[in-house]
Amino acid sequence: MAIHILRETELIPISQAEAWDFFSRPENLKTITPPGIGFDIQGNPPEKIYPGLMITYIVKPLFGIPLTWVTEISHVREGEYFVDEQRIGPYKIWHHEHHFAAKGASTEVTDIVTYALPFGILGKIAHAIIVKPRLRAIFDFRREKIRSLFPSK
Repeated sequence: MAIHILRETELIPISQAEAWDFFSRPENLKTITPPGIGFDIQGNPPEKIYPGLMITYIVKPLFGIPLTWVTEISHVREGEYFVDEQRIGPYKIWHHEHHFAAKGASTEVTDIVTYALPFGILGKIAHAIIVKPRLRAIFDFRREKIRSLFPSK
């Protein structure tokens, strides 16, 4: 099984507290996800995350086919980091770390996604052709959306 790591770092011109407030609210995830993913949170998640929180989404990552994705917020250090891990979904492993560090008046936001795909060699082929480019595109969209939401002062 191939394990992949995607690391993205971005400097956002807001305080660490403001960044935490934005990224730790489940409803904001839809705002920073490309519309083509068909991302829809099910139920009414709380305003703030906490360890053990289970969030269910419907996503349409390929050909508009809906998939249920359930993640658990497994770790939280208020204001500094949180981790979401897939419990049900398309990946064999999905472990997404979100880190926040003050850099002067701005905040460095670092995402570290460790993931693996099912289906052996077919998963490897799908990773190269579909999954890796799609994850890149999702983070590119997010970067641009964050820049529009929090422009440099």
